[in-house]
Amino acid sequence: MQITTRLEFDAGHRIPSHKSQCRNLHGHRYAMEITLSGNIIELEGASDNGMVMDFSDVKAIAKRCVVDQWDHAFLVYQDDTAVLAFLRSLPNHKTVVFNRVPTAENMAAEAFRILQAEYHDTYGTQLKLERVRLYETPNSWADALA
Repeated sequence: MQITTRLEFDAGHRIPSHKSQCRNLHGHRYAMEITLSGNIIELEGASDNGMVMDFSDVKAIAKRCVVDQWDHAFLVYQDDTAVLAFLRSLPNHKTVVFNRVPTAENMAAEAFRILQAEYHDTYGTQLKLERVRLYETPNSWADALA
């Protein structure tokens, strides 16, 4: 069985070598869908009886590990030194440094890497992270797959 839930957050970034407007500082209203697979829990009287995992638990992990870190932050590539220096000059600015350019593809891959261990370690081997889909716009997204 597969389940999917969606969370949204706002963040800024830039693609330093982009041929068009994405080379400029800008932001997005991102949406992230998390798809898990596993067996349906069959424990009479348990809160999550009949579920693969309670959606509120899926969201709580994703929120703690990814969304709270990236929400209202500027996501900057570690080699984008001019922007990184500027952001570091701002007192208490929320900056997340990526070791790759923060494209939708790289962000989806990083979210998948972070969450894969979290869901497995928390809920055991019956649960598998299948996909993280990251929407950069309502019509454009990247999928990181198992």
